[in-house]
Amino acid sequence: MSNNKTIWWLLLIGWMAGSAYWHVCKIKLLCDAPLTSSTVISKTAPVISPLTIVDGSELNLTSSGNFGFAKSGADANFSGVQAEIDSLASFAAANPGKIITITGSYSSQETNSTPFPNLGIARAAAIKSYLTSKGLSDSVFVLNGQLNDAIVFSPDSLHGGIDFAFAKRVAVTENDLANEQKYESIFKPLDLYFPTASAEYIKTGENQKFLVEAKKFLSENKDKKLLLTGYTDSDDSAEWNLKLSKKRAEIIKAKFVALGVPADRISTDGKGEADPKASNDTPEGKRANRRVTIVVQ
Repeated sequence: MSNNKTIWWLLLIGWMAGSAYWHVCKIKLLCDAPLTSSTVISKTAPVISPLTIVDGSELNLTSSGNFGFAKSGADANFSGVQAEIDSLASFAAANPGKIITITGSYSSQETNSTPFPNLGIARAAAIKSYLTSKGLSDSVFVLNGQLNDAIVFSPDSLHGGIDFAFAKRVAVTENDLANEQKYESIFKPLDLYFPTASAEYIKTGENQKFLVEAKKFLSENKDKKLLLTGYTDSDDSAEWNLKLSKKRAEIIKAKFVALGVPADRISTDGKGEADPKASNDTPEGKRANRRVTIVVQ
């Protein structure tokens, strides 16, 4: 009796094992699967810091892309920031009173094979070269290089590494002052400047635009006038400066009349040393204060 039970148990266990084998190997077809693990190869995405170019409230350019440079290279790839760099060129052209400092970063792991003192300056020069190709003057830019061993290459490319800073150009001469003036509207005052010891104001494209538009507007609006106001620095007496400022306004009136603006449509005034634009404590400030302001009222 005991032997019969043993046989039945063996048969049951065999049947269960056979059923499991048939289900797994014949139905699921898992017995012939190779016992290997799959290897997933992933590529590391390049590290790209977003580009930001900001000048206070006047300019704010951002891009998810950035400038690209090869490791130990100075040639810039603009493909990720083309729109932004073109916008910067337009901004600089419209703001000639700005100085733009371009700082390029480089690592001590890199080799400098350029004629520049370091790769940072070489990279900054590549950006400047593009901007000057858009018509900007070399004098707009200052170039710097900065050693930065924290910059990341991925794997052999640098994405970023260029920074911009903006400053107001310091007007040194009367020509600088004249060229800083921008025409926006005949109703917004524009300053005219004179070379030293000259009664002829410095003509620029901007003040000539003003004159053309003012003549047209005055011919169509008989109730409006062109107001010329002369100013001086604080040298000499207040009485003399008042007379001198009026004389300068009259000189400009005579020139505008000669250009076709009716004399009865021009009013003149002189404020002497009042309302200075800059401090009279410096030669630069005195130059800025010796002016004639023109505006339509």
